[in-house]
Amino acid sequence: MQTNLPRDFLNTPHGQEADAILRSCVHCGFCTATCPTYQLLGDELDSPRGRIYLIKQVLEGAPVTERTQRHLDRCLTCRACETTCPSGVRYARLLDIGRGVVEQQVGRPLFAGVMRWGLRHVLPYPKRFALALGLGQLFRPLLSARLKQKLPARGAPSVRPITKHARTLLVLEGCAQSVATPNTNAAAARVLDRLGISLISPTGQGCCGAVSQHLAAEAEAAGFMRRNIDAWWPHIESGVEGILITASGCGTQVKEYGELLQHDPAYAAKARRVSELARDLCEVLETEPLETLSIAGAGRQIAYHSPCSLQHGQQLAGRVEAVLLRLGFELTPVVDSHLCCGSAGTYSILQPALSQRLLDNKLAALEAAGPECIVSANVGCQLHLQGGAQRPVKHWIELLDEAMV
Repeated sequence: MQTNLPRDFLNTPHGQEADAILRSCVHCGFCTATCPTYQLLGDELDSPRGRIYLIKQVLEGAPVTERTQRHLDRCLTCRACETTCPSGVRYARLLDIGRGVVEQQVGRPLFAGVMRWGLRHVLPYPKRFALALGLGQLFRPLLSARLKQKLPARGAPSVRPITKHARTLLVLEGCAQSVATPNTNAAAARVLDRLGISLISPTGQGCCGAVSQHLAAEAEAAGFMRRNIDAWWPHIESGVEGILITASGCGTQVKEYGELLQHDPAYAAKARRVSELARDLCEVLETEPLETLSIAGAGRQIAYHSPCSLQHGQQLAGRVEAVLLRLGFELTPVVDSHLCCGSAGTYSILQPALSQRLLDNKLAALEAAGPECIVSANVGCQLHLQGGAQRPVKHWIELLDEAMV
């Protein structure tokens, strides 16, 4: 794709990055076949190719309108288009750059602006999120049916092993996950303990930065990233094996710290090292002697939902499934398993109508074969699916933890 970006923008790191991404697009349209919003709406401007054109026009100096903003807002950032693209277009990164420019030039109505501000100043902070969740449960009888469906229960923490092993991994506790589904990391700690691996939860760590990153607040996101690097760095210098992230959305973000902080002279090298050490749970378990876990999985039919952040963001499609099959679980077929469930971070809150349509489609596919339960690998997807599922929904590591004998 030919570009004509203004010289002053082209001479910036974002300008050079955007120009390279735009030039890699060959207009083939393969991305439209796997784009959830294009499948629902049938509008070219709600496809990756259409949004790339919109961003190109914005970066080249064309007037920016609320219509442009609306089409960019509708993107889930599911990155299915990146998996499909034969040219390797880094669409999600271009979208972040484009959204940032649009956010600076187009205002938002008061309610929409306050909503985004609130999400950025509540979700990434566990204490604030816990307070908001508690208030939501307190006033639950007064809420609409839709809000009741979206309001998760606060999860109860469970016991973690105290044994100290020679092998250690850092673990990101996360923000929403640490409040809504704290048993995920506890279950991971118990399973890994059986394999002779201890988890270390460093003080001072917090949100991975993804919420701010995808709400066009890059400077704010960078602050979260630097905070985590500072919390992890002493342990990295001491020789931990890696950094375990059990929420695949957070894992995608952490694996991109090196890219996102590449122009920060104080953190660039550390960020690259952090990204190198980041591991999803499936990457850890697939190399371990799982037969020692004594898991009773034989004959149990499970529906697995593969989060977009795992299969498209981290390009780890099929890896969790392989672990579950290796342990004897039977996976029921899921039609269109590459499509998003509609959670997508804050998307289910900011785009409720589209999110609900995607959720309905996903649950129909997951429950079609009558599985015992549904498992996923990301807290956002887990909570989103729980809001409408007829069967239990949990993180897949909880399934393993419960099945250990």
